[in-house]
Amino acid sequence: MTRYLGIDLGSRRIGLAISDAKGVIATPFMTLNRSSDEQDARAITELAHAEGATTAVLGMPFKLDGTRGEAAVVVEDFASALRAAGMRVRFVDERLTTAEAQKQLKARGMKGRKAREVIDKTAATIILQAFLDTK
Repeated sequence: MTRYLGIDLGSRRIGLAISDAKGVIATPFMTLNRSSDEQDARAITELAHAEGATTAVLGMPFKLDGTRGEAAVVVEDFASALRAAGMRVRFVDERLTTAEAQKQLKARGMKGRKAREVIDKTAATIILQAFLDTK
């Protein structure tokens, strides 16, 4: 079975999560600072392949009414860069994942700088787990 890499694409940071070898459980992996789509896609593809992951699961930022806005176009452009770098790409509705990540971190007593350090990879974990749960 293949591993999957979950991605929460932000304007300044990219949160990453990785699945277990069976593709059942998502865990936080790391956070990268943004540079360009091409550089970020190459770096993520290298990391993914080193971990045995060939499929990226990207959070698609639908608006609350279910339509696609400007943020969705940014994600689609990034998905194209990932494909060009050699990754397969799947999408998951990421509405409210950052809010859910904040809620989870607050429940664990994390706030301020400590929470900001892990919020992106926590959101990526939520995105990836949603995908894994539907397989």
